[in-house]
Amino acid sequence: MKKSIKGPDRRRVLTGTLASIAALSFARPSLAQAYPSRPIRFICPWPAGGTADTTMRALCRVAAAELGQPITLENRAGAAGMIGAAAIATAQPDGYTIGQIPLSVTRFSQLGSFAHDPRSDFTFIARTAGQTFGIAVRADSPFRAIQDLVAAAKAKPDTITYATSGIAGQTHIGMEEFSHAAKIQLSHVPFKGGADALQSVLGGHVQVLADSSSWAPLVRDGRFRLLATWSEQRLAGFPDVPTLKESGYRVVMQAPNGVGAPKGLDPAVTARLRAAFRKAALSAEHTDTCNRLDMVVMYLDGDDYRKFVAQNYEEEKAIIERLKLKELIGRS
Repeated sequence: MKKSIKGPDRRRVLTGTLASIAALSFARPSLAQAYPSRPIRFICPWPAGGTADTTMRALCRVAAAELGQPITLENRAGAAGMIGAAAIATAQPDGYTIGQIPLSVTRFSQLGSFAHDPRSDFTFIARTAGQTFGIAVRADSPFRAIQDLVAAAKAKPDTITYATSGIAGQTHIGMEEFSHAAKIQLSHVPFKGGADALQSVLGGHVQVLADSSSWAPLVRDGRFRLLATWSEQRLAGFPDVPTLKESGYRVVMQAPNGVGAPKGLDPAVTARLRAAFRKAALSAEHTDTCNRLDMVVMYLDGDDYRKFVAQNYEEEKAIIERLKLKELIGRS
């Protein structure tokens, strides 16, 4: 038979319990207040020296100051960004491993080379900036305009080589769409990242570079020639360079990337990171870095970023079918 506690004893028990609860609440601050208590690891899925690496470092410097803890950037390149993305998705959801999520996870997850669903396997913190893509050649190249490249490719199909950061990445897809629009055949040479692709063209091993704006400094100092960009309008930094669209090839492409963490992150930690990276994305340091690399700040808060990724996932279905990407990867 259960014994009940009455009278003074009951009051003492209740008083003691309430005191214990109060002591615990004062002794243990909320998770949002306690986080972060140690350095944070930030995974960049691209090699050091590329545009993504440069902008993420600027972003992390500002966010680290806001969070009060160092953010150490770790380059985990390979598989068109999917090695680093997988490392983020499989990390402990404690807020101490975060990183850049390439937009192409929406494509590779459907192609079977990324074993996670980007719609549900990440905690989205902030969309940050969009890459500017273009087609560039060395200054001594015989191709002085995009039309020269097209004419040469039509005369000798599959003999002109172009370098990208990987098979089925944004730059590869863009070049496939350009080739389709121009009715030409080019020879693709994939690398582990944009920095390696750029060096291959700079060294004369590959003829054409298709990349985000890693080419910009070399175009400005006269070592590279920019033939066309893939944006909707001409770049402010290169007003004399036409877009593919205005050159007669209906190709427009951008790749907004952002910051994410593994799924299951505590809401209090998520809110803390969102606030820090919102400030970082809109900061003068990050904006100036993007401007210097001819990139565009395209900030979205975590929830809107998640919706954007889900929408892009659906759009990728049509691209995969139209370009027959599964067959293309099977032949590579």
